[in-house]
Amino acid sequence: MKPIEAMLEILRAEGVTTVFGNPGTSELPFTDALAEAGDIEYVLGAHEGSVVAMADGWARATGRTAFVSLHIAAGLANGLVGLLNAGRSRTPMVVTAGQQDRRHLANDPMLSGDLVGLAAAAVKETFDVQHAHDLPLMLTRAFAAARRTPAGPVFLSIPMDLLAEDTQVELPGRTVVTPQGPATELAAAARLLAEAERPAIVAGDAVGRDGAVAELVALAEALGAVTYHQPMYDNLDFPTTHPLYGGMLMPTYTAIRRTLAEHDTVLIVGTHAFMAHHYTPGSPIPENTVVLQLDADPAELGRNFGVRLGLHGALRPSLAGLTAELAGGVPSVKKRIAAAAARAEEKRAAVESAALAVYGTAPLDPLAAAHAVAQGLPGDAVVVEEAITTGLRLREVLRQDRPGSYVHTVGGGLGWGIGAAIGRRMGDPDRPVVAVLGDGCAMFGLQGLWAAGHFGVPVTFVVMNNGEYRTLKETLDGWGNSRSTDTGNYVGLDLTPADDRHRLDFREAAAFFGVEAVRVTDPKELTEVVAESALRTRPLLIDVPIRGHAPRPAPGAT
Repeated sequence: MKPIEAMLEILRAEGVTTVFGNPGTSELPFTDALAEAGDIEYVLGAHEGSVVAMADGWARATGRTAFVSLHIAAGLANGLVGLLNAGRSRTPMVVTAGQQDRRHLANDPMLSGDLVGLAAAAVKETFDVQHAHDLPLMLTRAFAAARRTPAGPVFLSIPMDLLAEDTQVELPGRTVVTPQGPATELAAAARLLAEAERPAIVAGDAVGRDGAVAELVALAEALGAVTYHQPMYDNLDFPTTHPLYGGMLMPTYTAIRRTLAEHDTVLIVGTHAFMAHHYTPGSPIPENTVVLQLDADPAELGRNFGVRLGLHGALRPSLAGLTAELAGGVPSVKKRIAAAAARAEEKRAAVESAALAVYGTAPLDPLAAAHAVAQGLPGDAVVVEEAITTGLRLREVLRQDRPGSYVHTVGGGLGWGIGAAIGRRMGDPDRPVVAVLGDGCAMFGLQGLWAAGHFGVPVTFVVMNNGEYRTLKETLDGWGNSRSTDTGNYVGLDLTPADDRHRLDFREAAAFFGVEAVRVTDPKELTEVVAESALRTRPLLIDVPIRGHAPRPAPGAT
C-alpha cells in the first residue's frame, strides 16, 4: 500500500477516531486523504496552542492516545507550550508536522526548519521520517512510546512529498504487550506501614491516570492513613469528600515538610518528585520520617530524597496487594479514621464559614466566587481548572468523589484551559464540563473559543476577571523586600487600569467567536447559572468580576 494509506491504517489500528489539527501546505496530502477516508474526524483549531490543548483534554477523557497534526516549523512552535504541558501531565499524544518537500529542502525554502530540534526539548522522543518505507515502523514506534510509562507526547517530522509518493510500503505486525504486574516486597512494605503510629499517604496524579483511586481508598481505610493530594494535582486522585482526606500539599518544600511532620510514616504513590514551585531550603521529608514510595516508573523511586523502601510496579495491583497484606493487622484503624474525620469536618466547616462570610456584590471575593461555582456543579460534572490564584480557593471548597472530575495541568503553560475543556467534553459527551479560568489564562488561549462555537461544544467557561496577574503580585509581597510592595507599583502585572479593573469584557470576546456569554455579579446567581451546565447544549461563557490584589501597607504606613 502507499505511504498515506499505511498511515491511515495505523491510525485506525491504534484506535484514532479524531485528529486535532491546524493545516498548512505541507499537511495537504494528509488532510486530502482524510477527506476520502471518511471514518476519521478532523477537528480544526484556530491556533496550534488550542489544538494541542484540545488533544490533551480528549486523551484524558478517553484514556486513548491523541493524534495531532501541526503545520511545519511555525505551527510546531505555536504548539510547543501545549507539548510541555502534556509532558508534565503525562498525557499520551502523537504529534506530526509536515516538513517541506525534500527535493528543495537543502535550499532552505520558506516555512522549513529544524522540526526535530524544535520539538526535542518538549517531547519524549522524536522521529525524522526520511524514507517512505520507514514511515509505518516509525509511526508504530511513536504510538508505543507515547503510551509507555511515563506516558507523554512524541513527535514525527514527515516531508509532504513523502506522503504523496506512489510507492509500496509494508505495515509492521501488531504487538500485544502484557500489562505491568504488582511490585515485589509488598509484605515488607505492609509491615512498615502496620508499625506506623501516625501514617499518611500522598496521592500522586498517576493514581488518577491509572484508574487506581478505589484501590488507594481501600488501602487508606485499611491503614487509617490521612491522605493528601500531591502539590497542584492534575487529577482527582483521592475523594475530597472522604473522612481521611487531608487536602493538598502546598508546593514548597517547607510547607510539605511542615504538613508531613505530623506523621511518622509516609507512603508516596505515583507522584513526580513533589514538584515544588517556589524555592525553600531543605528536604520535603521531615527528619526521622519513614518513607515508602510506590511508582510504575522506576526513575521516580528515590529521585529527590531517600526512601526506606521503593516499590516498582503497576499501581492498581500493588495497592490491592498492600491492602490484602494489611487485612486485620492494624487494630487502631477505627480510632484513626474517627479522629481524621473530626479534623476534616472542622476544616471544612471553617472554609464554608469563611466563604459565606465574604459573599457580597461584585467584584466578588475570590473565595466566594469559587464557593459559588462549587455549589452549583452538577453531580457528574468535570471541572477543568486554570485559574491560578482563584484555583487554589476552588480546591479548598470542591467536594468531589468521582474519578476524572478534576482536570488541571501542572505544566504551567498558560492558555491550556479553554482548549482542554473542549477536548474533555468531546471525548466524553455524557459528562458536563465547567472550565474555571483566570482572565490572564483565558487571554492566552482565547482562540480556543472558536472551536467551542464552531462545533457547538457545550462547555461552561467561567472567567474569573480581576484585570491583573494577582499571583505575581502576591509572590512579590511574599519576598518581603519588594520595591513593588512598598510602592504599590507592580510593573507589567496589570491587564487593566487600577481605576477600571473590569474593563476587559469577555462577553464581547465570546460573541466574536459565536459563544453566548453573560456577566454575573452575584454569588447566588453564579451558582444557578453553573447548575444549568447539565442541561446546556451550546457553550456559555460567564464573566465574573472578582476582587484583585490588595497590597499590604508600606512600612510605617498607618
